[in-house]
Amino acid sequence: MTIRQASNNRQAHTIGTAKLALLAIGTFTLGMDSMVLAGLLPQVASDLQVSVSTAGQLTTIFAITYAISSPLIATLTGRLDRRTVLAGGMIIFLVGITGQALGTTFLMVAISRVLAAIGAAGFQANAYAVAGLLAEEGKRGRALATISTGGTVSTVIGTPFGVLIGQSLGWRTSIWVIAALAAISALVVPLLPAVRMPAVALRQRIRVLGQPRVLAILAGTTLILLPTFAVLSYLPVLAAPVVTGSLLAVAMVINGGGQVIGNQVAGRVIDARGALPVVIIALAGSLLCLVVLPVARQSAWSLLLILLLLGCLAGANIVPQQHRLFTVAGDAATTALGLNGSAIYLGIALGSAIGGLSLKIIGVGWLPVVAAVLAAFALLIIWTTAPERRAQHSRVHR
Repeated sequence: MTIRQASNNRQAHTIGTAKLALLAIGTFTLGMDSMVLAGLLPQVASDLQVSVSTAGQLTTIFAITYAISSPLIATLTGRLDRRTVLAGGMIIFLVGITGQALGTTFLMVAISRVLAAIGAAGFQANAYAVAGLLAEEGKRGRALATISTGGTVSTVIGTPFGVLIGQSLGWRTSIWVIAALAAISALVVPLLPAVRMPAVALRQRIRVLGQPRVLAILAGTTLILLPTFAVLSYLPVLAAPVVTGSLLAVAMVINGGGQVIGNQVAGRVIDARGALPVVIIALAGSLLCLVVLPVARQSAWSLLLILLLLGCLAGANIVPQQHRLFTVAGDAATTALGLNGSAIYLGIALGSAIGGLSLKIIGVGWLPVVAAVLAAFALLIIWTTAPERRAQHSRVHR
């Protein structure tokens, strides 16, 4: 079955706002998990008796596992009802989260992060694929943005709340809150319509990477996330001493609020103007913010302003990448979208690893500089390899 046939078989199952919101509950939960540890790195490092840079690699471990397991899970579950895969993924994630809350050593927590990442890969990629496949014509950008909003809202409400709980009651209490949300997410999945995706073998999924246009967009997704996570993964260290304690939670609210704004604006602009301009403008804006960040971090107010702007621009970056894949990949769009999830988490892993390495070798003051270089490189690669520009150039010269 091709993606077009799957779309034709939707019957009355075009996905409405209420059902998109159910999927967004899951992405909200995963978003909390990915950012709460970043906000509590000093506490986690102290409890597990490791350095802050080592504790930061828990994000890298999660991201690498997600990147590898996402296409494998998609292949093994290709013929299953997506509700089964979504619920199963969230249950596995719940088991992993519980292991993190109970883990007494870095190794135990790291192993639990691996398990949680496998579950997250089963849920998140399918949430985006279901939303994209069942979206009404002309509203795919907004449908994808709604699912993405679950993750961005978590940085506005959930992550700061988790950080405040962690600072007052310990980081493990925050993890238990995420576990409760994961249980709720698994329970609401049966309320979704039955959906079956086109079955695609692993060889076919890998073959998609042989399409230059798809590979260019996937590489762009990874590059986009490098500067963001090189900085945000170590925000408590970068923001000190001007932003600490409860003000750190405020900073995360502001950054997350910016992501929600950018996410929603991007979805509407994409449907009206196209995806590539959104990516280029957002990435160029991020570069400018990172250039001034070394000066801005000397003052709480200027740092909070930059975090707001970075949030808006980061929130506008991923949805257009997903939309570009739907446009470029044709019948392989669902496969490409799953691989995009791997590209996202590969970017998170590399960004966190680069940030941790920079923190250890050249110090926290150089993090914004390193991130700015990464943003400039991403902008250059995405602009020069954009399939849309090549297609337009070909039309002009016919």
